[in-house]
Amino acid sequence: MIDSHWFHEADTVVISLTAACILYTRSVGVVYFAAGASTCSITVKLIKRAIRQPRPPPHVLVGRRVKASFGMPSTHSATITFFATYIAIASWCLPIHATLPDHARFVPIVTTPLAMTIVMSRIWLGYHTWPQVAVGCAYGCSLAMMWFMLWTKGGVREVGQVLERGVWKLYGWS
Repeated sequence: MIDSHWFHEADTVVISLTAACILYTRSVGVVYFAAGASTCSITVKLIKRAIRQPRPPPHVLVGRRVKASFGMPSTHSATITFFATYIAIASWCLPIHATLPDHARFVPIVTTPLAMTIVMSRIWLGYHTWPQVAVGCAYGCSLAMMWFMLWTKGGVREVGQVLERGVWKLYGWS
């Protein structure tokens, strides 16, 4: 049997790791990425309220409290898929940030299986159905690709680089 405690805290772990990455790199690109993940989470919750599809029946959640929110699409699945997709695309298409080692390019080798495990946990824990998780994943992947295109083709990256250089200079970071 899989210890499900970690899966209940997955959002806290992912948010904490993202905050640590922002603080470590002091990168506007990482802040932009985190803003995209937040946008994903918020918009999925709005979609969920509009669709109003219930979660799986409570008997599936033996010994656990029933979640009060709706199930379609899965917010966790959408957001963690956003993380995995954006990190993979950025690792392949962008230069590694100066604060990170060259082997950071291989981060998707860890983040992708971790994301898939978190997505599957939504079903294992009985919080979502397969369709709810599939739609969440499709939404997260689509938004990540669009968010990345805004960064690279929409001019946001250039603005971010100017901001980052200014902040680094302001605080005397090398």
